[in-house]
Amino acid sequence: MFGEAFTQQRIPVGGAEINLLTGGDGPPLLLIHGYPQTHAMWHRLAPELARHFTVICPDLRGYGDSSKPPGEPDHGNYSKREMARDLAEVMTALGFERFAVVGHDRGARVAHRLALDHPARIERACVMDIAPTLHMFDHTDQAFATGYYHWFFLIQPDGLPEHMIGADPGWFLREKLRRWSAPGAHFDEAAVAEYVRCFSSLEGVHASCEDYRAAASIDLEHDRADFGRRRIACPLLVLWGERGFVSRSYDVLTVWGEYADDVRGAPVPGGHFLPEESPDEVLRQLLPFLSNA
Repeated sequence: MFGEAFTQQRIPVGGAEINLLTGGDGPPLLLIHGYPQTHAMWHRLAPELARHFTVICPDLRGYGDSSKPPGEPDHGNYSKREMARDLAEVMTALGFERFAVVGHDRGARVAHRLALDHPARIERACVMDIAPTLHMFDHTDQAFATGYYHWFFLIQPDGLPEHMIGADPGWFLREKLRRWSAPGAHFDEAAVAEYVRCFSSLEGVHASCEDYRAAASIDLEHDRADFGRRRIACPLLVLWGERGFVSRSYDVLTVWGEYADDVRGAPVPGGHFLPEESPDEVLRQLLPFLSNA
C-alpha cells in the first residue's frame, strides 16, 4: 500500500514494542492512527507526504503489529501519557529530537498529550476530527452518548465488551467504518483487511478496550491536572469532517482555543475518517501548515 520507498521495523520502548513504517526524506513527520485502525490508514497520504518529509507511521501500543500488553488495574499502561512516551522514545531511537505530528481519532489524543508532555520536541501538531477528551466527557449529553456509544460500551469492566466484540470482530470493525463515514465513502479493501487482521485477536480487542478505559479514568486525571495550567504551545491545525459528529456538536476552534495558544483549522468534506475519505483536501490543508507557508 505504501510502496517500496517505505521500510518496516520494530523498536522496543518501555513496556512495549512498536511496529512502524518509515519513508521519504526531509524534516521528520509522525503520523498517528486512530481506532479501530493501524498505520495502514495513512496509505493515501503517506506517499505524497514522503516527497517532502521523513514520514514515520507507527502502530500505537495495543494496535496493529505493535505489542499488546495486558491492561493494568488503573489502565495506566494504555494512558495517552504512556502512548505518547512510547512515540517520543521511538523518535529518539530514530534520531529525531524535534518533529511535527499529525494524529487522527485516538492518535490525535496521543498527539495532544505529546504536545503537553514533550513541548520542546513538537514543532507543529495537527489533530483530526476530535474535540479534547476532557471537554467531551464534561459536556456529555444524550446526543453524545448516542453518537459515541462505543466510548461507554468499551469501558465496561469484567471482559464484557471483549466477549461481545470477540463473537465477530470483523463485523464490528466494518460496522464502525460504515457508521462513522459519510454515505458513499470508499475504503481500500487491503487496508480494511489489515485492520481486521490486527484487531481480531483476543489481545487486540482487549487492548483497544483498555485504551478507552484509560480515556475515561486516568487520562481524565491527567487532563484535569493540566487544564488551565498547561496548554499546547506549538501551532495547532484542527481538521474535522463536515458531515461528522464533531462538526455538528462543537464550535471546534473555540473549544480548542481553551487548550492551545495558536489554533487554526477548517472542516473537510466527508465523515470521520478524513485521511481515507478526503485525502486530497487533507493534503491541501496539511502541506502549507507543515511547511510553515
